[in-house]
Amino acid sequence: MRQTTQTTIRISKATLKKLEEAKRRLGAKTYDEAINKLLDEYKRTLLRKYFGADAGKITPFTEDDRLDVREL
Repeated sequence: MRQTTQTTIRISKATLKKLEEAKRRLGAKTYDEAINKLLDEYKRTLLRKYFGADAGKITPFTEDDRLDVREL
């Protein structure tokens, strides 16, 4: 991904240390790449949290699930 514009942000030294660790842990070459990987990971976590609540709990419908074959 090639960026054509850049900007500067101000962060605390404590945040910089955390970002450096995340960059190393994620195998990112740049801070920009590390931040993007962290944001993607956060997004996946949110999607799993809100849209994956029943993952592994839902089974496919079978013929027995049809209302017309159930005894009432």
